[in-house]
Amino acid sequence: MHPMLNVAVKAARRAANVIQRASLNLDTVRIEKKRHNDFVTEVDQAAEQAILEVIREAYPKHAILAEESGAHGIGQSEYEWIIDPIDGTTNFFHGHPQYAVSIALAHKGQIQQAVVYDPNRNDLFTASRGVGAFLNDRRIRVSKRTSLNECLIATGFPVVDQSMMDTYLAMLKDVLAKTAGARREGAASLDLCNVACGRVDGFFEFNLKPWDIAAGSLIVQEAGGIVTDMDGEDGWLESGDIVAGSPKVLAQLLQILAAHR
Repeated sequence: MHPMLNVAVKAARRAANVIQRASLNLDTVRIEKKRHNDFVTEVDQAAEQAILEVIREAYPKHAILAEESGAHGIGQSEYEWIIDPIDGTTNFFHGHPQYAVSIALAHKGQIQQAVVYDPNRNDLFTASRGVGAFLNDRRIRVSKRTSLNECLIATGFPVVDQSMMDTYLAMLKDVLAKTAGARREGAASLDLCNVACGRVDGFFEFNLKPWDIAAGSLIVQEAGGIVTDMDGEDGWLESGDIVAGSPKVLAQLLQILAAHR
C-alpha cells in the first residue's frame, strides 16, 4: 500500500473510532443547522480534527480542503487532502447506519489516493491511481451487467438546493421506468463505492461537494468504471453534478438524463 494511502487509512480509522463511540449515545450529540437540510454535529467536528491530526503529523506542508474547517494552505502545496469526516451526517444522527469517512489526496489537481470507510460494516474501500480498487484488501470491479433494464441505480435527492427538483424528479421517473430500480441511501461516497464493487450498477446526483465525491470517484475509476458530469464530460468535481457506472451502463444512463437537461 502506498505510504500516503496508509496515512489516509490510519486517519479514517481514527475518525471512525470517534464516530462509533458517539453513535452509542446519540441523544447527547449536539446538532447545528448550517442551512436548509444541511447539518453538522460536534461529532463531525471531532472526527475531522482526528483526521487532521494524523495528516498534519505525517505531511505538515500539505494543503487541506475539509468540509467543516474549510481550506488550509490551498495553492501552497502540490498536494491537497479532500476530507469529509462523516458523509451522511443526517443518517448518522438519526441512527441510520449509512455513513462513512471519506478521504482523498490530489496531486496537482488529480486525485491519486482514496479511502472510504464504512464503520458500521467495517468496509474499507481504498484505491491508488493505476493500482486498482480494493474492499478490505480484495480487488473489486464494477458490475458486468450491460442491459439497463437489469440494472440497479443509486441516486441522491437534491434536498439542500431544491432548484433542480423538478428536473431531478423527471429524470428519476424515467430511470425507474427503464431500470430494475433505484436506491437513495444518503451518502454519495458509499453510493460510488457500491458502484465500484458491483452492488449497484450506476449512480447520479446533482450539486455535490468535492469532499462528497473525490475519494469515491477514484475508487470507481480504479474498479473499471467511468465518472463524468451530466454532459459526459470531466467537470464533475467542479460542478458537483456526477454520473458513474460501468462504460456500457454509463452511456445508457447519460442518454436518459440528457433528455431532461
